[in-house]
Amino acid sequence: MGVAGVGKTTIGSLVAKKLAWKFIDADDFHSEQNVSKMRQGTPLTDSDREGWLQDIALELQKFEKNNINVVLACSALKESYRKIITNSSSNLYWVFLKGSFELISTRLSSRVDHFMSPMLLKSQFNALEEPADALVVDSSLPPEEIISIIEKLVMLGNPK
Repeated sequence: MGVAGVGKTTIGSLVAKKLAWKFIDADDFHSEQNVSKMRQGTPLTDSDREGWLQDIALELQKFEKNNINVVLACSALKESYRKIITNSSSNLYWVFLKGSFELISTRLSSRVDHFMSPMLLKSQFNALEEPADALVVDSSLPPEEIISIIEKLVMLGNPK
């Protein structure tokens, strides 16, 4: 979890590959209306996110019911959002990829073909409620190091 551009998709997909787990990206669950708002630089409201979060929670429930391990890349900026997702799973690990505004801004400005407008970064940092119950990882570290840190968390079995 973390703001746009912090590396959720990159790190999440690499962790899933390393652990031989399924990877899903919460961006794939956004409605066309939400994607359009973000392209235009309009921040999503809690109401905009409600259906999106419920869909993600339902998807996680399906995986858990079928005993399939999954890595989810999701902004989950607020505690209330994480609560909706957490309630869908009994065995969940939160990893907060944390980066400075300057680092993330640089990453977003070099992105191509993504719907998230770099203009929304400030609103993402403003909405961010840093989790008290997550592994916090510096997103400026090399991906291999981040993956190793996350893999140790999973292997030690310390959910939530």
